[in-house]
Amino acid sequence: MNINQLDQSNSLRAIAPAKVNLHLEVLGLRKDGFHELAMLMQSIDLFDEIDFAKTNNAGIILSSDDPTLSTGDDNLVLRAAKLISELLKDKQCGIQIHLKKNIPIGAGLAGGSSDAAATLIGLNQLWGLGLSYKRMEEMAAELGSDVPFCLKGGTQLCFGRGECLEPICIEECGEQMAVVLVKDPKVEVSTPWAYGQYKERKYKHYLKHEEDFQVKRQLLRDASWLNPLSPLNPPPLLNDLQGVIEPAVPAVKNALDFLFSLEGVLSVAMSGSGPSCFAIFPELNSAKIALENNRERLKLSGLKAWCCSFRNKGVDLIL
Repeated sequence: MNINQLDQSNSLRAIAPAKVNLHLEVLGLRKDGFHELAMLMQSIDLFDEIDFAKTNNAGIILSSDDPTLSTGDDNLVLRAAKLISELLKDKQCGIQIHLKKNIPIGAGLAGGSSDAAATLIGLNQLWGLGLSYKRMEEMAAELGSDVPFCLKGGTQLCFGRGECLEPICIEECGEQMAVVLVKDPKVEVSTPWAYGQYKERKYKHYLKHEEDFQVKRQLLRDASWLNPLSPLNPPPLLNDLQGVIEPAVPAVKNALDFLFSLEGVLSVAMSGSGPSCFAIFPELNSAKIALENNRERLKLSGLKAWCCSFRNKGVDLIL
């Protein structure tokens, strides 16, 4: 539902979808210490659900169905809620938030970032703040590099540290593409650690000048497989971090080997900083068949799997 069509009420639910990286290049270091990136991100139909309810007591209360998830100040939902609550005129207005986790934690799927984006959109609506997407994108960038993308989602080029967005139009057949996503449930990868490992091994190859960054950005914009994005000319998938993480995290190689063996797969890669990996299929049914035909192997591999279609938008609100 379009968020502008919702009437104000005392509660609402937000859908916060995961993303995969169809392309991730590490170009170099920025002056602010973050890495300069050139990425193509894609939302998928695997999502967390967040319920918001107004209270008459000042304060923000966060709970979750996942007992392993911190609900303290390190949680991006809480940080997003506190950030947007600074704009409230009625300081006695509180909020109760319950997060149902479906996106695995520490998986390179932007679950926490999407939850933060959903919190900004949900509370903007529930509290009637009337913030524009541009203003919410600015707030999102304060919270994390992937949060701005997660607001609108869909298919977008992401530059800078991920906050500079350029939406991409894809053919109707491209919108039907799907992924088989797999992850070892016992393994998480820290994003700062992953980028630290990459820097340690690849720093001498980093580009140093803005002109060089711009050349790389334009090469991605002009890529033949991106104009248009289609299963007839599938994205080759590139993730610079994969070459560093795969040798260091056996679960990543295990996941990639499983995916490469599936029938009908178009391309395979790790998502973000891992350890989740995914295979692209031309449409959802072929992905489901490929996974169903390999259920026993999946069980033996110790991996957990999801079949997800491409999603043409990010956060959505429902009554």
